[in-house]
Amino acid sequence: MTPRGASRARRRALVGQLSEPVRSFLSTEAGGATLLLLAAVVALGWANSPWSASYEALRHTEAGVVVGGLELVMDLEHWVDDGLMALFFFVLGLEVRREVSVGELRDPRRATIPLLAGLGGMVLPTALYLLIAPGGEAARGWAAVIGTDTAFLLGALAVVGPVFSTQLRIFLLTLTVVDDIVAVSVIGLVYSDDVRVLPLLGMLVLGALIAAMSRAGVWRVAPYAVLGLVLWLVTLEAGLHASIAGMLAGLLVGAAEPRREVVDGAVERFRAFRQSPHVDVGRRASEGLARAVSVNDRLQASLHPWSSYVVVPVFALTNAGIDLRDGVLADALTSRLTWAVVVGLVVGKTLGIGLTCFLALRLRLGGLPSGVGPGHVLGGSALSGIGFTVSLLVVGLAFDDEQLRAQATVGVLLAAVLATLLGWALFRAAAVLRGEGDADLPRVLDRPVDPGRGDHVLGPHDAPLTLVEYADFECPFCAEATGVGAELRARFGEELRYVFRHLPLPDVHPRAELAARAAEAAARQGFFWQMHDVLFGRQDALERVELVGHAQDLGMDVDRFMLDLDDPEVAQRVRDDVASAEASGARGTPTFYVGEHRHTGPWDSQTLARALEAARDRGPTLPD
Repeated sequence: MTPRGASRARRRALVGQLSEPVRSFLSTEAGGATLLLLAAVVALGWANSPWSASYEALRHTEAGVVVGGLELVMDLEHWVDDGLMALFFFVLGLEVRREVSVGELRDPRRATIPLLAGLGGMVLPTALYLLIAPGGEAARGWAAVIGTDTAFLLGALAVVGPVFSTQLRIFLLTLTVVDDIVAVSVIGLVYSDDVRVLPLLGMLVLGALIAAMSRAGVWRVAPYAVLGLVLWLVTLEAGLHASIAGMLAGLLVGAAEPRREVVDGAVERFRAFRQSPHVDVGRRASEGLARAVSVNDRLQASLHPWSSYVVVPVFALTNAGIDLRDGVLADALTSRLTWAVVVGLVVGKTLGIGLTCFLALRLRLGGLPSGVGPGHVLGGSALSGIGFTVSLLVVGLAFDDEQLRAQATVGVLLAAVLATLLGWALFRAAAVLRGEGDADLPRVLDRPVDPGRGDHVLGPHDAPLTLVEYADFECPFCAEATGVGAELRARFGEELRYVFRHLPLPDVHPRAELAARAAEAAARQGFFWQMHDVLFGRQDALERVELVGHAQDLGMDVDRFMLDLDDPEVAQRVRDDVASAEASGARGTPTFYVGEHRHTGPWDSQTLARALEAARDRGPTLPD
């Protein structure tokens, strides 16, 4: 996985390395699913216990804020649905914006299949729901089958899916972007009260201000928080559901990868604080760090755990508690409305997503991520039938009749169970019948280290520890990693051999491939490591004439160097390393392999040292 502060390719052949924010998002969502399930069980148990009256009393307890003549008073259920859930949708909006700006949705070729599949996963469920559900008020609940609960989906995938499913998780996360945007739009527009024009204009003005701050590079969180709160209040006044305010505000907060010059500035400020640990110096250091990370990322880091571990479980606690006694459950199980929800979510999502995906593949509109097979798609499509959070929110908004609400809620809960079981069955069938086990990138070094085949090695060739780096000479973070490699060689001495392999990313670093060929041309004269150091030290000088100048400065035979620079065998040597990177699961630079295993997470010297020490404890595993 590519940690934040690493170069990533844009073209589809080199996608799949996960940034640290995405890994954090996935782990938090999956972990929050446990609390979500527990809250739902508690709600159901409480609502069907002798203390059910206290459950209803709690939900309808009024609370509010009064300032002078202004007051905002709602019962607790509405505070959760209209208040806390706005924060939930704000976090979703932040994630969608990040995916569009710097993530999986940045490249349309990468996003085409999951986005089309997401649309199919809403159209067919809606059609099935309307076909099965009785008419009248029951038809108002059609939007309950269009959404997917991302937390529950990822939690279920962790339990019933392949052991390694990183690529499938990213595919499904991209797919749910469509669900999120459409579901919020439907909730905000279809299930809102009468819309008032003046507050609606105020919403547009506030949205424009948030977008303008983001574009202007305002890096402090407070202005966004204040405007977001005002936007929420104005949205309520406009008669729209608060989910619109949350999603809109999140979508307008820009996201960007850290810029090297800003990161370097933060480092200098921290060095100054280390030399002079005073309050004002520390404050400047803290500000420098904040400036280096986009507001979008910082808001996600601080709010996403609250959303997953507090907001969603509290929502489940207040909305999943349906009293199933006195024949309510029996009536629900024989109700067309209940089964309209179940069929829409379980059958509609599975077939809608799966068939749309396969049709798009047949039409060559895109491709599946590396490691993801058709069986994985069907299993993930089935798990997408877990609507839960969004579905329960729609049910609460669509039905005033308690009987209809109970029937639809039973349908949502039953669909979550059946979708999980169907996903498990499809994943098992894919593994047995198609051999589709892991849905992940390769994690093992594909080509063993072999100096005879051109591998560049520092340290004894028979050293017990091996660190392989795939790097790009134009990647600024690879240049920083050269210092990490030097620290590790100094620390481990003769125990470690360091291996350099090429992974130029020409779509983001246009001069990287030529620089890699220059290093290989220098290797033919025994100057590889000298040229290696010069290229990383002079990343602003990688044009052909400048490379020739480097060769001359190093005392090389310049005429021979120029001939070798264009030699097809030199170019092939670089392509061999790229092919090895592809086969080994390296998708960004720098990517490290400790022994034969791909290293994930940070690549600072301390982290890599711990990984090498762990490999030493396990014993050598990498054949020569």
